[in-house]
Parts: sequence; C-alpha cells; structure tokens
Amino acid sequence: MTVSVLVVDDSGFFRKRLTEILTASGQIKVVGVATNGREGVELAEKLKPDVITMDYEMPVMDGISAVREIMSKRAVPVLMFSSLTYEGARVTLDALEAGAVDFLPKNFEEIARDSSQLQKILIERILDVARSQPGNKAPTPAKAPSSAAKPSSSPSAGRERSATKTPERVAEKAPEQPEAPRRSARRGAAKHYSVVAIGTSTGGPVALQRVLVGLPASFPAPILLIQHMPASFTPAFAERLNKLCKIEVRQAEDGDPLKPGVALLAPGGKQMIVDNRGGQARVRILPGDDRLHYKPCVDVTFGSVARAFPGKTLGLILTGMGADGKEGCRLMKQSGSDVWSQDEKSSVIYGMPMAVAKAGLSDEVLALDEIGARLVEGVS
Repeated sequence: MTVSVLVVDDSGFFRKRLTEILTASGQIKVVGVATNGREGVELAEKLKPDVITMDYEMPVMDGISAVREIMSKRAVPVLMFSSLTYEGARVTLDALEAGAVDFLPKNFEEIARDSSQLQKILIERILDVARSQPGNKAPTPAKAPSSAAKPSSSPSAGRERSATKTPERVAEKAPEQPEAPRRSARRGAAKHYSVVAIGTSTGGPVALQRVLVGLPASFPAPILLIQHMPASFTPAFAERLNKLCKIEVRQAEDGDPLKPGVALLAPGGKQMIVDNRGGQARVRILPGDDRLHYKPCVDVTFGSVARAFPGKTLGLILTGMGADGKEGCRLMKQSGSDVWSQDEKSSVIYGMPMAVAKAGLSDEVLALDEIGARLVEGVS
C-alpha cells in the first residue's frame, strides 16, 4: 500500500530534496507540496494525505498554527522538521502538544552520514508515522501551576539520542491483540517503591506531561524518566515539565541523589544507571555506547534499577516505537518488582508497551489518562 505525503516547507530546495528521497522508495507518493502553513492547511483538507511533513518556521502561517488547525479538522499524522537548538526544541515541543506525532532534524547531515542511510531513515520514519494514532495528545494547560505549589528548582542542561539511528519499525501487519492482565476494581493497599522508572519514545513528551502533571509535590517516590530525544531538546523538555508539574523535574546529572517527589530526566547521547552503594542511591551518567541502539536506553536504566532495588521498583512503559524496555522490564519482574504499560488505544505508537504486554510482563495495562491517578493511588 502506498503512503501519500504532503510536504509543507518554505524552502524550495528542501521540498525538492525530500520529494526525491521519498518518491524513490516506491512505497511513498508525494501528493502535494505547500510553501507556507496556510497553504498546507488548505491542501491537507483537499488532498487528505496519510502523512504531512511540516516545517516550523514559515511565512503567512507557522508550522505550529498549521498543525493545530489541521488537527482540528482531521487527525492526520504530522512529522515535524526542526533545528537541533534550544529554541528549536521549545518550538517542536509546542508542535507535539498541538498534535504532531514525531520530529526529525531539518539538517540532513544531522540525521545521517550518507545518502543511503538518509533515505532509509526518512522512509522508515514516514512509514512508522503513517501507522500512528494521531490525536492522542494533551490539551494545552490554561496556565502553569504557581511557583508556590512546588519546590523551586533550576533545570540543568545537555542530552541527546543519537540522531543517526531510528527506532525499530512497528510490525507491518496488525499484531495479535495481547490479553490485558485482569484488574479487580479493588486493587488493594498502596505499595512502597524505592523508585518509579518510566520509559517512552514516540508520543512520549505529551504522554509524560499528561502523567506527571497529576502528581502532587508530596509524591512519595523518586522518579526516573527515559525519553528517546536529542540532547539539545532535553533541557527545554525538563524546563517545560518543571513549570507545569507540582513535582520537581530536571535533567539528571552524574551523582544526583534519588529523592521523593523529584523526577530526573535521562541525558540523551548518554546512559543513565542507578548506583545504590554507600547508603544513598544516586544516578550515574555514562558515555553513550555506539553498540547500543538507543541513547539513552530504557533497558539499561531499568536493568540497573532492578539490580539496585530488587523487588522494590515500579517500571512503566509508555507509547513508543520498537521494543526498548522489554528486557529491562523482564529483569524487574525477575527481581520481584512490578511493571505497568500503556494500552493500545491511548498510545500514539503501540510498539514499546505492546512488546512488554505480549511478553506477559505487564501487571497492569492502563489507559494514559488513568496512569497519573493510579500512581497517586498505588505508590506509598
């Protein structure tokens, strides 16, 4: 089946190059091009493409406004092209909240080392985005909580997922629906966990926001966040979450202690593990290993948490492509800990949580809007 794509960008060179790359695949057909956001909105309604690629800075109407208007009329997967800068990160996060599914660097040299790798990455990302469930996004908050509602904090800087590698492909055919674990209406008393670890990828920035904004400042457990995201994006993402949430959210630095009510975001391009020696659990930030597909990797962090706190951790896998987190969850289960995963209906991409659920590792399968309240209810 051919995937139809609408390219929206004010650069004639970029429109031409992207069209050439996608058309050469034989699996993708570029059905239209637009030079600004307004034209993109009009062509999206007229052509009804399977996927839209969108620049963020354009004349007449910018990419965020265009995404918001397109999504208000018809939920369609949108792939943003952005710059790997702090400001580019802030704009891209706004676009994701407006309804975009995923993003890529606009500079092709930042995506791939050579043309064959570039073609493979772009085609795979378009095909993956085409199978996503757009519209599973958070509404824009009316306003951020006041500073009095949460501890003061200062987000740190610097993280990145390798931009030269792409998440594993979602299966071409619809997977067999895994049977969700049974959950009684009465789930019992809350449990004590030494740490809550949350792993996610595509769709994760919005999903994490929806989960974390519901947690009180007094949340009793430390939280570790592993999100596949470029290094230049993480400071902006941590800052955004910290402003919106009652708990403290910041990017992890080597040696940070684990504290209740504090969420540490893994730096991209590196790996985050937990060291529980010496009476005070701390995170360690290690150089990214080129042998590992993801930087940061959910499996790496989850595995270290399982070893540091056997039987005392809660692992949570949210929306994302591929299967990162499955083996880490397996280690958690083997140590006697608990694992929850997001359900298919509320996932933008049901890859990572599906891998965990199909492996029989999920103690609970939850809709995204249930997870925050369930954490408040189930963690003591």
